[in-house]
Amino acid sequence: MASQDRARHPAGRTALVVKVPEAEPLVGQWRRRFDPAAATGVPAHVSVLYPFLDHARIDDTVVAALDATLGAHAPFEIAFHRCGRFPEMLHLVPEPDGPLRALTAGVVERWPEAPPYGGRYPDVVPHLTVAYSPDPSVLDTIEAGLTGGLPCTGRVTAVQLVVWDGAQWHDARTFPLRGRTS
Repeated sequence: MASQDRARHPAGRTALVVKVPEAEPLVGQWRRRFDPAAATGVPAHVSVLYPFLDHARIDDTVVAALDATLGAHAPFEIAFHRCGRFPEMLHLVPEPDGPLRALTAGVVERWPEAPPYGGRYPDVVPHLTVAYSPDPSVLDTIEAGLTGGLPCTGRVTAVQLVVWDGAQWHDARTFPLRGRTS
């Protein structure tokens, strides 16, 4: 891993993510080539909150609050029917995105000192990152390769707390979604 990546993610950084293992067969080969996070232990996922609190701050009280906050949400179905783009990035668009936004909003309401992406974006758009490239033709090629495998569907039943050790991301704790569907 490049030293700039280590500096960008200091040891002890955490994130809350929804893993999407159903997407791995579709996006795994592309992520391994074009998403540096894949080489650091990050599976196909949609971020709920990055960065979250420093790992040293996550004690039993925070764990209990996360469990209550996230556990209040019901499991839900998710589908990826299309690709989307941000500058130099190709991603899959989760539908519906409302339950993902609600997870983020619930955590941010409880921990306002941890805004998504450090507050850099006015609207945080849920997405599953596939590839980064400054060359739009590379992203065009990847998108064409993905389209035939869509839709990709799955069921979200938990949020994972992951921790950066300075070289790799590791699972720290799983928070099941236990709320009832109305």
